[in-house]
This record gives sequence, structure tokens and C-alpha cells, in this order.
Amino acid sequence: MAQQTASERRVDVAASAARLKRRYAAERRFRAYGFTAIAIALGFLAILLATILIKAASSYMTAEIALSVNFDPAVIDPDGHRDPQALAAADYLGLAKTTLQNRLGATDRATRREAASLLSSGVDQDLRRIVLADPSVIGTTRKVWVTASADIDQTLKGHVPAEAGADGARLSANQQAWLAQMKAEGDAAIHFNRRFFTSGDSREAELAGLWGAVVGSFFSLTVTLIIAFPVGVAAAVYLEEFAPKNRFTDVIEVNINNLAAVPSIVFGLLGLAIFLNIFGLPRSSPLVGGLVLALICLPTIIIAGRAALKAVPPSIRHAALGLGASKLQTVTDHVLPLAMPGIFTGTILGMAHALGESAPLLMIGMVAFIVDIPHSPLDPSAVLPVQVYLWADSPERAFVEKTSGAIVVLLLFLAVMNVGAILLRKKFERRW
Repeated sequence: MAQQTASERRVDVAASAARLKRRYAAERRFRAYGFTAIAIALGFLAILLATILIKAASSYMTAEIALSVNFDPAVIDPDGHRDPQALAAADYLGLAKTTLQNRLGATDRATRREAASLLSSGVDQDLRRIVLADPSVIGTTRKVWVTASADIDQTLKGHVPAEAGADGARLSANQQAWLAQMKAEGDAAIHFNRRFFTSGDSREAELAGLWGAVVGSFFSLTVTLIIAFPVGVAAAVYLEEFAPKNRFTDVIEVNINNLAAVPSIVFGLLGLAIFLNIFGLPRSSPLVGGLVLALICLPTIIIAGRAALKAVPPSIRHAALGLGASKLQTVTDHVLPLAMPGIFTGTILGMAHALGESAPLLMIGMVAFIVDIPHSPLDPSAVLPVQVYLWADSPERAFVEKTSGAIVVLLLFLAVMNVGAILLRKKFERRW
């Protein structure tokens, strides 16, 4: 009997060891599945980011042509009064075209047209800026770098074939020969694209910039913050600290949680119906965009605010009330300051979410083509995600790199805002 019991024990030990081995094997398989899933996700993310960065790199550079321009007083300032308005109205584009045509030896009408098309239509802005900054250049000859056309830009960057007649080539045989000559002489090169970060949108890819969309996003987010933050914090404080716990407040809480999951385009339709059609606010303005984005941010701020208030220990409230503080004093002087880091974190994350929204802004007309830089929240404007949408929808090959460049700038803004939220939470977070 004793031998049978020992045998049974050996069987039980062996069975237990087998079960333990299978359990460990299952755990290893589960970890492997998790690691594989994370690796696949990171791989796709790396491919996406690498593709965007590779395409975006060339958008921060632009092709330029060096011209020895004779700033002829007869063309720029025939009256000799140096009047800024007269200087600004001069035919700088014709001056640049004539200079290039003479340099390349273009004499007949067809070759002169081919030579002129090597220059961007924004050359007049380059020369006008030089003259207005220093009128003493009038009457002198200066070597200046001016913006080349999109075809020259794409050819020099290698995005389209350089050989005339090749599939996808944009230059004629004469233009290709002229470009090769200027490259050999150092008069055609790729330089940093300052215009991309300092100018507004344009139909010409080589002239299109992001600054108008950046300013529009700034105005929109400013309006969003001014409206959403105080309203969201006040709602969170009331619901968490003062509102009675009854069916009415339960309905409010459920609806706030549901609003956080509502598609953003619904808020755009609401803004179109109320802010534009009823109140008559200016279409395509950052003011209306900020109001719509504030509606999107409010549920996030309220939920984060309530979570931050709940995280404050009840002993803080009890101690303040025990020392004679009123309910309002307890909340404003003790509970709210301790919850503010969490509220700030939720607000920044909500603002980052608003910065990346495009669908609701399309509904209120912020998809319009806007060239001018907005000077106030009432001026027509674009925003960064809508600018990405507009450029992505353009058929021009040169706008492909512009789209990727704008996406990188938008991702940088989002990354900065998210890092700011993390640092803010780490700096002011308290362990209870």
C-alpha cells in the first residue's frame, strides 16, 4: 500500500511538472505574440515615418537661379522720387525675364518664351524685396539668386527625368541645355527653402508656404483655449464637487462621455448650422474654427478634470472643512490647485487632438484657397491639417513633397504638445 501511494505521488509530481511546463510554455508564447504584435506595429510606424521624412526632405529645399540683374532706373523708378509705392509697382518679373533671356542668348519668340518659363512667377517678389530693403541698388548691377520654376525645381531634385523627351520629363531640349550650362557655371543650385516657412499658400508649388496655415492654427487654438478651458474646468468642478447625485446629473455625465465619442464632423455640421447660418460669423475664419474645436475639446477637458479632482484625497477636503473653510473655499483654495496639473495635462492633450482635426473645419469653409497671412481671428485662414488636405489633393507633382513637409511640421507640433503634457504631469504630479 505504501509503495502504491509513493507511485501515485510520483505520478502526481510528474503531472504537476507537465502542467507547469505547459503553463510556462503558454506564457512564453503569449509574450512572443505580444512582442511580435508590438514589433509589427513599430515596423509599420517606422515605414510610415521614413516614407514621410524622405519625401519631406526635399520640400525644405528649393531650386534657384543666379542672375546678374541690372536694376534699371528707367524700369524701376522712372520719376526718380524713390517713392515706395512706385518701387513696389515696377515690372520686376519682366526685368528678370529679360536678364535671363539675354544671358541665354534667346532671340526669337519661341526661345524667349522657353527661357522665361525657367523662372518662377514669384521672381518679382524676390527682386521687389531687394529694392525695397535697399533702394541704393537702383542703377547698379547685382548678382542675385531668384526662385526657379517648379519644373526646374523637380528636375534638379531628381523627381522627374532630366533628359528631354523622356517619359515624365518637363523640360524641352533647349531648356535642358540651358540648365546644364547654368549648373556647370554654378548659376543653378538647390538652396534652403525659406519661403516654405515664411509665406502663405500659392497655386505655384515653388511659392507655396506654410506660414498662413501656422498662423491660422495659432488663432484657432487660442480661441479654443479661451473658451474650452474655463468652461471645461468649471463644468468638471461643478459635477464633481457641487452637483447632487441624482438622475439628472447621471444623464449629464452619460452625455458628456458620449460626446467624447461623437465623430468630429458632427461638430462641424453643428458649427455650420449655428455659428455661420444663425449667428452669421465670418466663414473660413479662425474664430469659427476655434469655436467648433472648443466643442470637440470640452468633453476631453471635463473628463480629465473630473479624474484629476477625484485623485485628490478626501482627507484634504475633510481637513479644510474641519478648520472652518466653506465648501467653495475648500475647492478653490485646496482641491483645485492640487488637481490643476492633471487638468492641464488633459487640456493639452485635448488641444493636440483639436490641432489635428480637419473634417469639422472643412464643413465651415476653411478649405478655401487663402493666400494672405491672417492678421486676426476674423480674417479668412487655413489651418495645418486642412493645408495638408489641399496640397494632397493637388495634381502637381511638386505638391507631393509639400504635403509631406507639412505633415512633418504638424507631427512636430503634436509631439511638442504631447511632450509638454508629459513633462507637466511629471513636474507637478503628487503621490498620495
